[in-house]
Amino acid sequence: MADFLDTSGITYHLERLIKNANEKVVIISPYLRINDRIKELIEDKNRMKIRIDVVYGKNELQPDENNWLKSLDFVRTGFCKNLHAKCYLSEKEAIVTSMNLYEFSQQNNNEMGIYVSREDDSTLYEDINKEAIRLFRISEEIKVTVEKIPRNENVNNGKSKAAPKNKPKVAVKKNGFCIRCNDEIKLDPMSPYCKKCYTSWNKYKNEEYEEKHCHICGQATKSSKIKPTCYSCYKKNKNKLEFPL
Repeated sequence: MADFLDTSGITYHLERLIKNANEKVVIISPYLRINDRIKELIEDKNRMKIRIDVVYGKNELQPDENNWLKSLDFVRTGFCKNLHAKCYLSEKEAIVTSMNLYEFSQQNNNEMGIYVSREDDSTLYEDINKEAIRLFRISEEIKVTVEKIPRNENVNNGKSKAAPKNKPKVAVKKNGFCIRCNDEIKLDPMSPYCKKCYTSWNKYKNEEYEEKHCHICGQATKSSKIKPTCYSCYKKNKNKLEFPL
């Protein structure tokens, strides 16, 4: 059963949600200006190599905020132009609320929300989780990492010659989907399950057991451990990725 939250309750449960996450944190908020306490919790999850997905919907992202997000290796940031929803979740719990992850909102506004535990209401949690995954999937990923190349000088006949300029390198993140629950996971057709679903599959180890999603695009399709993708994704990636068959 979902619990009602007021403004202080939202802040309390949000901090606890991030602190207790062991696999993922999803932050969906049109406006972003994160307070120091939440930043500390996110930085701690980043050190633990826990994936954090952030979706926002307004272009007024401050430079300091943008640079801070880019500095975190396990944070992915997506821009969704029509975003109005506010939602925060981990692998255990979710909060759907009126409150942006914005300092002013947390300190000055009267907000409402509901708290959902996956253990107590798995159906409602999964509905929220699927919509959060969809919102990130349709968002434009804006995280770009620029690798700075040190300037080298070569001595040639007593003259210093600067090394040629190198173009910034863009870090391309590769993510796939669990073929059973559709959660985002590392892209690897040889291992197309999330940790929880793999544990369930491993009880019987039937490589032809029919699953529900394509590991690469996440769309609904007939798949299995031995054939983890739709035919279109297999055709596009058969020379780029390792497949069971």
